[in-house]
Amino acid sequence: MSAAPLRVLVVEDDPVAADAHALYAGRVEGFAVVGIAHSRAAAVRVLDRTRVDLILLDLYLPDGHGLQLLRALRAAGHAADVIAVTSARDLAVVREGVSLGVVQYVLKPFAFATLRDRLVRYAEFRAAAGEASGQDEVDRALAALRAPHPAALPKGLSAPTLEAVTRTLRAAPEGVTAAEAGTALGISRITARRYLEHLVAEGRAVRAPRYGQIGRPELQYRWREGPVRGH
Repeated sequence: MSAAPLRVLVVEDDPVAADAHALYAGRVEGFAVVGIAHSRAAAVRVLDRTRVDLILLDLYLPDGHGLQLLRALRAAGHAADVIAVTSARDLAVVREGVSLGVVQYVLKPFAFATLRDRLVRYAEFRAAAGEASGQDEVDRALAALRAPHPAALPKGLSAPTLEAVTRTLRAAPEGVTAAEAGTALGISRITARRYLEHLVAEGRAVRAPRYGQIGRPELQYRWREGPVRGH
């Protein structure tokens, strides 16, 4: 009989990002999303009525910092592990999070492969059971949580440019073409299109033809406003 899936709570104030994180987590075998909360207060309500094994926690919430929530949960006896899913890059915050039980950090924006890697490593860590035979076995168990190599982007794509394209796309609710994104960022239309297509492939953006121009219609890209089936 297969083991029960690990129960995940997504805590994220941005509804679009929350849906995306829940969608990503639900795609990883062995995990089931049992709730989404957009604030500290909503997270506490979910945790008071639902068993949760893992929290995907944004650190910037409308009613307080995510680590304040985590401190309160530990004081109340909640033992769920935490993966911080955040844009916070302050290493002092990282250290404090580790002391409170944050087992991994995933920096926004990220691809599905990045979160999948962290979740798979976490599941391997959880699956380790019994008494260790020695230091080597303890080291192997802890190593399951470490990610020495970030999930690779497709060849030719860089993380800083992907982040810049993502910001440009999110700032244009009406959508942008590859040419418009390229102009805004000072890169070629072809380069911009590669990044935009990568975001589409990862379920973070959608595309549709833009009609009304002379000649062939252009593709217009928009940040995904909700879950995309099949991703």
